[in-house]
Amino acid sequence: MFLGSRSRLRTAVIAAAVGAGVLTAATPAAAAPAAGTRAYLVITAPGATAGAATAVSSNGGTVWTSYDAIGVIVAHSGASDFATKMRAISGVQKVGATRTSDVPAEAANPPIPTSPPQTTPAAGEPVRADMTQIGADKAWAVNQGSSSVTVGVLDTGVDDQHADLKPNFDAANSASCAYGKLDTRTGAWRANTATSPISSHGTHVAGTIAAAKNNLGVVGVAPGVKIASVRVSEGAKDFFFPENTICAMVFSGDRGFEVTNNSYYTDPWLFNCPDNADQDAILEGVKRAVAYAEGKGVLTVAAAGNENYNLASKSSDATSPNDSTPTTRTVTNTCLSLPTEVSGVVSVASITSGNAKSSFSNYGTDKIHIAAPGDSVYSTVPGGGYGSKSGTSMASPHVAGVAALLKSTNPTATPAQLRTLLATQADDLSCSDSRCSGTTAKNNFFGEGRADAYAAVNTGTPPGNSFENTNDVAIPDAGAAVTSSITVSGVTGNAPATLKVDVNIVHTYRGDLVIDLIAPDGTAYRLKASSSNDSADNVVATYTVNASSEVANGTWKLQVKDVAAQDTGYLNSWKLTF
Repeated sequence: MFLGSRSRLRTAVIAAAVGAGVLTAATPAAAAPAAGTRAYLVITAPGATAGAATAVSSNGGTVWTSYDAIGVIVAHSGASDFATKMRAISGVQKVGATRTSDVPAEAANPPIPTSPPQTTPAAGEPVRADMTQIGADKAWAVNQGSSSVTVGVLDTGVDDQHADLKPNFDAANSASCAYGKLDTRTGAWRANTATSPISSHGTHVAGTIAAAKNNLGVVGVAPGVKIASVRVSEGAKDFFFPENTICAMVFSGDRGFEVTNNSYYTDPWLFNCPDNADQDAILEGVKRAVAYAEGKGVLTVAAAGNENYNLASKSSDATSPNDSTPTTRTVTNTCLSLPTEVSGVVSVASITSGNAKSSFSNYGTDKIHIAAPGDSVYSTVPGGGYGSKSGTSMASPHVAGVAALLKSTNPTATPAQLRTLLATQADDLSCSDSRCSGTTAKNNFFGEGRADAYAAVNTGTPPGNSFENTNDVAIPDAGAAVTSSITVSGVTGNAPATLKVDVNIVHTYRGDLVIDLIAPDGTAYRLKASSSNDSADNVVATYTVNASSEVANGTWKLQVKDVAAQDTGYLNSWKLTF
């Protein structure tokens, strides 16, 4: 049964079976927020939040957290005139309340959700119809995805102990952004299964993306990639407030995720309108956070929504604000659903098993970019179980998984290039009813068409023998070189003249790094020299080495040295392909 537009999560039917230094970890406040405390976004020019932060304190507010790189402060205040006063401060561009309800008491010290008791899934993982529909079953035989690629699941939280998710779960890069502040405590990324009626949502999404190919339960679109959980929802009603979304986007960029999945809309407004001061600040804050993430190499994928609404012809909204008392209001096309209508975000519609638009799926010319199965999708739920859910929430992770396969196949691809690849490799779908307009190649129901996992990996080149080390190795700041080893066996003769070396390093100033490949006989091959002019984050690259004089079998090492002070990082993974 379609739950309608009151659902903040992009799920329609649930039938469960059994910048560097931008974010810091949350520190519980000394006291719970007083009754009447509201949260606000204070927007300044990027890099210029200091003066506004001082003004917050002198105008009856407190700074909850700040993102100087994008010019966004999250403030709390119980003063009814706080926003009015702050809008008059020099250097402040916009100010807006992020909710119409009080900041809850648990924001001061958010409880850490417990890990639910686990059942052991039965052996066997039959191929599901949704995976066949997008060619994922054929893709697995070619490339299951690289563990150097991480997909962030920005959602209600993920059960990291589920047998089908644990092999691919990245706890070191998981966190909570509930209540609008980063919380990196162990387990903060989990769902609140004790009180939340939709706690299984994030775990279900995660399984569609990257459930392991381990002969248990289900297989994800990209079973070889990593998944990280960033909990965005808060409280028993699982609201996804703007400050939570901003926190999650910035964290995703800072942690170097390649893809994020966002199967929700940002509460409390179904659409945020620029002629409303509060919603205008929300629009600006979320847009900046999405742009920040993309600037760090993150492709943002989002569900289009379940209101069966033409997003290109907006007229009214009777569901907002959903955290207090909704009222019917007039809206126009300048009002946007966040994050799915933000520039650069891949907006995903849902299709049935017969390739028709799902009854609930939103649509709209130039609003929908691509489509994927979203009806009765079977995937993981907390506690080791499995269940079926329907919604654009279920369609979006299929596309996030395909994007992860594309990134695995094209490791140097930018988010813009990944968007192009998703579009060009999609399978055209013709209109399925009279509301559909456009061509078979591109229309307002399905955008560029149905996502194609097989096309994402079918490069025409047979895969070589690959060996990978995914253990993290800390790189000391201006310290001694560190190494990570891979033992190669079963390869006849010498290494090729085109030995591929995939490197994934998380670092806040990659110009500090010198990287060498060390052959089994000790010969060093320089992959990357240091450069004082390269201030970008991270090293995600594929190097080609003429190693034809080296015997293939033996222990190869990747050696990394940080030659300058102040910036830190770690080797995330590396791989050799012969």
